[in-house]
Amino acid sequence: MPKVTFLPANVVLDVPSDENLLKAAMGAGIHINASCGGAGVCNKCRIFIEEGKVKGEELPEGGWKACATFPVTDVVVRVPVESQMDRKALTRPLAKKAAAWIKVHGEKVQVRSEPAITKSLLSVPEPSVTDNLSDLGRIRREVGQDFHLEVDSQVLYRLPHVMRDGNWQVTASFMETSYPGHKRLIRVESGDRTRGQHGVCIDIGTTTVSARLISLMDQKVLAESSDYNPQVSYGEDVISRMEFSRKGNGLNILQEKIVICLNKLVSELLQRAGKEKEDICLCTIAANTVMTHFLLGLETRYLRSAPYTPVANRFPPVRAREIGVDLPNHVRIFMAPCVASYVGGDIVAGVVGVGINHHPELTLFIDIGTNGEIVLGNQDWMACAACSAGPAFEGGGIKYGMRATVGAVEVVHIHPETFEPMVLTIGGKKAKGICGSGIISLLAGLFMSGALDRQGKFRRDLPTSRIREGRDGWEYIVVEKEATAIGEDIVFTEADVENLIRAKGAMFAGYLTLLESVGMAIEDLERVILAGNFGSYLDLEQAITIGLLPDIPRDRFFFAGNSSLMGAQVAAISWPKFREMEEVAQMMTHFDLADNPRFMDNYVSCLFLPHTDLALFPSVKEALKD
Repeated sequence: MPKVTFLPANVVLDVPSDENLLKAAMGAGIHINASCGGAGVCNKCRIFIEEGKVKGEELPEGGWKACATFPVTDVVVRVPVESQMDRKALTRPLAKKAAAWIKVHGEKVQVRSEPAITKSLLSVPEPSVTDNLSDLGRIRREVGQDFHLEVDSQVLYRLPHVMRDGNWQVTASFMETSYPGHKRLIRVESGDRTRGQHGVCIDIGTTTVSARLISLMDQKVLAESSDYNPQVSYGEDVISRMEFSRKGNGLNILQEKIVICLNKLVSELLQRAGKEKEDICLCTIAANTVMTHFLLGLETRYLRSAPYTPVANRFPPVRAREIGVDLPNHVRIFMAPCVASYVGGDIVAGVVGVGINHHPELTLFIDIGTNGEIVLGNQDWMACAACSAGPAFEGGGIKYGMRATVGAVEVVHIHPETFEPMVLTIGGKKAKGICGSGIISLLAGLFMSGALDRQGKFRRDLPTSRIREGRDGWEYIVVEKEATAIGEDIVFTEADVENLIRAKGAMFAGYLTLLESVGMAIEDLERVILAGNFGSYLDLEQAITIGLLPDIPRDRFFFAGNSSLMGAQVAAISWPKFREMEEVAQMMTHFDLADNPRFMDNYVSCLFLPHTDLALFPSVKEALKD
């Protein structure tokens, strides 16, 4: 059996000759870009063979296609820099507008500390001949008539020792239940342990996972940490991952990978805060519907096709250890409820996190990404939909697209006369590719400079060598090979432009269709809230220029940052807020845009820059006159 060495990780594996190198890398936890999940259609899983012999498919631009390459002899494989993920990019500060919005509006969603799990110190009279009530009976007597007490069976095994070791002073942990006036005794500790009451809040995104450790009593954030979702090695988007989950042990692999990630983040949180694992009382998680199913190990095949049925939309609290999360046995995970297959708990948590359900203004809440979830409404009603924008905003389907990590081009300015670019990369390192914000910046710059026409075609008559005919058609050279980290020109092709126009078109068509469905129009919008980390780094003017966002007064736009994590944090602090999430999920009317004929009409009209109807974009129309 050939030995395969993956560089720069220097991991050595025995790989059967009939197993492709992408699958081998996946099994070892080595990331190689593969936005199609190994289906062989994205051509992004490039690797280089340093030593040894392989059989498979070479790529025109150099290197081998990992999903179609098999070892013949012992092989040394080099994973290129564009596939290497650097967590430093996840800690870059939020855009100023997002940070300012969170500072101001975050204060408005502060709530009283009423977590789902609380600790109470009980002083229990010692038994005597005249008072030989059972140990549990003594707890019930101390609780009195305050609430009806349910009991975890595991408590009984510790109870006699805990009560006597603590000299009849016990810290009891009570969990709220779905029944008003009922609480559940889930843990007993000797002595006074009421000071240690912490919660873990987590946002599981398709690309990144973010976590916070908070004090449940004073609401302070004790530590934060983020990492890339390791499931990206099995598909860049939820569709490709669902396909992977159907193959063999795929679902178990995806569940195991995300749990390993959560355990790593929890460990980092505790280490940074100098806290003990035993002081964690609960964990709240907000995630889209597919990520929620993967975490719980639930079947996703019926999410994938019509009528798009999830296993559940609301989830009972789950013991962390039941799904492999390394937290004490009493810790429950509270999952944010979902609305539909592609409008999940992350959106519901975001809506509650920013407080849309408490304000009268007509608000459009947008989470731009692969699914492109949107919510329209206010405190009285809400409608929601998923726009299926595809992975373009995260670099998928773009020749040199990549996620927002160190070396990704994030800002491009095009000189209007020479058409020369000014490029900034994340971390100030040599360019490896272009991330979502860079792609939008580039498209807007090329369009406004006149290098691209409204149909997304490069002009052939301009006095610049940057626009040329390449292997895949006409393209623009963003960074010349001498200045890149990958040793080749980083280009932006007409096919890339087409993919991006389709993605922005799906989003804008979603806004229009949802508004039309409730008898409203763009001009009726009083607020637009941009959620998610991608939205935080979005340049508002550029996004409007290409037709991604509505052309309305700029003071109506707000950047909310990671509203999903914000919602998970609020839900950890306040049980009423968690219940509010369930109310909001039930209050949302879901519109399936795939079956809506108006959506397709609107979508076709959006396949221009910025739109077929320039009257919808007055500021862009005016700028094009100059």
